[in-house]
Amino acid sequence: MNGFDEFGLIHHLVERVKSTHPSVKVGVGDDAAVFTVGADEDQLATIDTMVQEVHFTAQTMTWRDVGYKVVAVSLSDVAAMGGAPRQVLLSLAIPKERTLTDLEALYDGVAEACETYACALIGGDVVRTSGPFVVTSTVLGAVPKGQALLRSGAKPGDVVFVTGSVGGSEAGLRYLLERPAAVPSDEALQLIDFHRHPEPQVAAAAILREEGANSCNDISDGLASELNEIAKASGVRLRIDSAKIPLHPATKNFARRRGEDPLAYAWYGGEDFQLVGTAPPTVFARALARCQSVGISLSAIGRVEPGDGVIADSPSGLEVIRPKGYNHFAQE
Repeated sequence: MNGFDEFGLIHHLVERVKSTHPSVKVGVGDDAAVFTVGADEDQLATIDTMVQEVHFTAQTMTWRDVGYKVVAVSLSDVAAMGGAPRQVLLSLAIPKERTLTDLEALYDGVAEACETYACALIGGDVVRTSGPFVVTSTVLGAVPKGQALLRSGAKPGDVVFVTGSVGGSEAGLRYLLERPAAVPSDEALQLIDFHRHPEPQVAAAAILREEGANSCNDISDGLASELNEIAKASGVRLRIDSAKIPLHPATKNFARRRGEDPLAYAWYGGEDFQLVGTAPPTVFARALARCQSVGISLSAIGRVEPGDGVIADSPSGLEVIRPKGYNHFAQE
């Protein structure tokens, strides 16, 4: 690896990530990182792994995209709890064919995510592997004590909400795999950005928590899967108005050119990393006003009822929405 041993490679790569956080007392360079923990905070921890040819290919992602996205995935989990990300750890399993240029680009993507969301890279590990390239991110965060947003707080009468638009990442993936010529260039760029550069909703999460949202989840495996997780954890039924699910025009146009329903991308596509959850009507109204004031899109898409599962009102009638999003072990 251009003359670097394991420790030289780590030092070379982490030098590309300049972001810091005031909680960090000792970062990369010792046996373990040292950081402070607020007495009035609960700590959050989450971990995610991306494997080449499973989660990404050279056709769908650049190495910078991979670095950004593997951190963004975990940042989104922290946001779903209403928390603020603080520290990042990164572990790489590197096959011989990967070049130093590839790894530098990956760490540039990590740096972008850390700088955008004000968190610090504090450690990790690199190993050689005979298998595919694997990168794992661990993100640590914090939330005011006793205020973490859970999936289990939805109550009948609540509004079901979602941030941003959904289905765009799935449309972007399909575009990148097929590159259809009929898609206008501006829409193609938007779809690619949805897939390669999702934006964890950290700012929206803080507003929703502060205003008193009851439950929250991030959309990693598709809206259908995330809604069913909330319904099951809370012991309620979520009734969704399909016409109110926010879809970007580029997503709708792409699906219609293919003769497909754009809602299927939203229900089952995943990797949008928007937030979906529930809140009492007055709480939702306050959160909506605050989100609008800072340019965050927040939409009411349904309500919580007694019962179980997820149902949707659509032009064809009432439909049961089952959790059919991506699942690594579904075939087993």
